[in-house]
Amino acid sequence: MSSTRHPPDAFSVGEAADLVGGRVIGDPSVLIEGVAPVDQAGAHQMAFLAAPRYARHLPRCRGRALLVSEELAEAESEHVPTRVVVSDAHRALALLLEHLHPDADRVPGVHPTAVLGRGVKLGEDVTIGPYAVIEEGAELGDRVAVGAHACVGAGARLGADSRLYPHVVIYPGVELGARVILHAGVRLGVDGFGYVVEDGEIRKVPQVGRCVVEDDVEIGANTCIDRGSIGETRVERGVKLDNLIHLGHNVTVGSMSMLAAMVGVSGSARIGRGVAAGGQVGIGGHLEVGDGARLGGQAGIIGDIAPGETVSGYPARRHRDYLRAMGRLFKLPELAERLKRVEKAVDRLQAEDSGS
Repeated sequence: MSSTRHPPDAFSVGEAADLVGGRVIGDPSVLIEGVAPVDQAGAHQMAFLAAPRYARHLPRCRGRALLVSEELAEAESEHVPTRVVVSDAHRALALLLEHLHPDADRVPGVHPTAVLGRGVKLGEDVTIGPYAVIEEGAELGDRVAVGAHACVGAGARLGADSRLYPHVVIYPGVELGARVILHAGVRLGVDGFGYVVEDGEIRKVPQVGRCVVEDDVEIGANTCIDRGSIGETRVERGVKLDNLIHLGHNVTVGSMSMLAAMVGVSGSARIGRGVAAGGQVGIGGHLEVGDGARLGGQAGIIGDIAPGETVSGYPARRHRDYLRAMGRLFKLPELAERLKRVEKAVDRLQAEDSGS
């Protein structure tokens, strides 16, 4: 399996506009060979501009053309005059990159150094890379690709068109849906943090539950997901997990949720559908986060979050309340100085009264 993409071919600005549903300002025949941020674009690339804060880079932009949101269509128009203007620049970028950088072709087959256990079932056009291990009884659906040094545990099931990048480890019995993408170093179905203290010793509680990842989930590098203790851990359809995330045992992540890097979710927490969590959010065990909630970066969740609520801070509270509290906190030095002046004035008045 190859993780690289073909280098892009030359592509006209007019073709780019047709592809993304945009309009052209300037010369539609200008050719580009790639897309880059507005402050990094080279002479043969299309620069990308979606947010006003980056418009300051336009005077020094070397890009041959500009992919730009409608609100910034006229920004610094004397610089990079050829432009593709779209209503949603990020969506247009995704479409353009898919066209310019298609997945590299792969040749199905099992590398001679791979190890397959007894009773392994392989679908059509499966690719298994060097030194990968597929343990006994595992099932790989059609067009599954397993990267070098990856390990698929006994009895695991991988749905069609799923891709495992190098060094992914799938523990026994884990179930993946179709079109699941697991980046390098992902570990699925590991033992949860289950222990009891007995006679002064810490004793392990066997972790015998399931780990299920549904269709169209993508999981970033070095993310770890525990299996259930006696139930199941489940990541529902369409969820996107960033790098370095940990989901504890018996956690559920609802469909179409997105969790940024270094989110930690303690055991038996339930995250609803369409939830967005910023980087380093911590969610306590046995809590519920309602559908559509928004959790600000580094928020510490120590209680249930209502559906649609936006929270931040530690302990997490409604975002506006948190900002108001922080605003008051930053005024403490000024208030302390004012208090000192008041105390001095009171002391002076008391001294004058006692003198009289």
